[in-house]
Amino acid sequence: MSGFTRTIACGVFVLLLLCAFTGCAEKATEKSTSQQSEFDKEWAQLAKTPPMGWNSWNSTGVNVSEEILRGIADEIVASGLKDAGYTYVVIDDFWHGGRDSITGILYEDPAKFPSGMKALADYIHEKGLKFGIYSDAGTKTCGEMPGSYGYEEKDAQLFADWGVDYLKYDYCFCPDYVSANNDYRMAIDRYKAMGDALKATGRPIIYSLCEWGPRSPWLWGREVGGHLWRTSYDVYDMWDSPRNATSPIGIMASVDAVTNLSRFAGPGGWNDPDMLVVGLNNTGNIKGGGCNDIEYRSQMSMWCMLAAPLMIGSDIREMNESTRTILLNKDIIAIDQDELGKQGFRVFRKDGMEAWQKPLSGDRVAIAFLNRNSWDGSLTTNWKELELDPDIRYSAYDVWEHKSVNHPEGELSVNLKPHECQVFVLSLSQSE
Repeated sequence: MSGFTRTIACGVFVLLLLCAFTGCAEKATEKSTSQQSEFDKEWAQLAKTPPMGWNSWNSTGVNVSEEILRGIADEIVASGLKDAGYTYVVIDDFWHGGRDSITGILYEDPAKFPSGMKALADYIHEKGLKFGIYSDAGTKTCGEMPGSYGYEEKDAQLFADWGVDYLKYDYCFCPDYVSANNDYRMAIDRYKAMGDALKATGRPIIYSLCEWGPRSPWLWGREVGGHLWRTSYDVYDMWDSPRNATSPIGIMASVDAVTNLSRFAGPGGWNDPDMLVVGLNNTGNIKGGGCNDIEYRSQMSMWCMLAAPLMIGSDIREMNESTRTILLNKDIIAIDQDELGKQGFRVFRKDGMEAWQKPLSGDRVAIAFLNRNSWDGSLTTNWKELELDPDIRYSAYDVWEHKSVNHPEGELSVNLKPHECQVFVLSLSQSE
């Protein structure tokens, strides 16, 4: 073969190789694009309704362990909580063993989690539940465990490898910028860093921003990848506190903090007034004096009217019948989980008596009456006061008594005990 012929042959061979390589590259690109598209679809479906589950902080605090989490997962299934919609089992602070000084990889406390986080996640997943974990945007968590500042990509990938489905991300020990005027920018940057890192893992993970509200996360929560954002400081086991200035606060202070933020909530992004204290009865990691069953029921009612995430904080392995009845009320849960995704808003307030409205799918409306006073109260309101069309006839269903109620045309009346909340679902009358 002549030199010229060999040159032509080599050129053809190289060309064929190039074509083959280009074809493979194109197929790989198509596959990658397809996978990204599927992930984007999964990501877009996260938190279409407010997340429901259990978090370890209120009941166990520093004593969180693998044994407790397995027991909680078992009880969620056995008690019917899973069937009612509670699916996330979330470990809060104090799970950490440390961070490897060479690799920078976090590891769990081997005494508390001897089987490891991956094994625990697998156990929870086998129950048909989802696994959540906790970290912090600062150098340390609020419990002074290793934070994720500067390690966002490493931690996000680790969480994804463990099988995490939900990340609660706190805001203690965050390095400040040069000026306090940049405080908002700092928070946005810190939360976006982890939000981007979570999405880059390719695993759909609900992102819970626990900034407590001072930097208005409802304004930028979605922008940084968040699916819910705290609107107040930590709610303790008490009915009320003077104001939302620092932890702890009471149930009513948290309600007031989120009252005017309804326009920021909806499918894929929710205002979070903190966890449920229902059933704590002044035990566990947080105190506050405790609430009675009427007050616990009122918290559940208002959280559902506010389209809030429903994260149980009490030890459900020891819940009494009253707690069980409150947490398992599917009628009130249906208001929280309504596909329309509207947060309720206050329409009437006078002398400690309030009325709230929450639009629901199917041309229905939820109405809640709340007595903030420490004495009995009565209230009668008409459709106009409730911001309803006075020409429409509604039938009323009491979601705590689980029955239809008779009422004069165009109005509702209630008699409320101290701190009681009664909730009704109004539907168009059949004659309409």
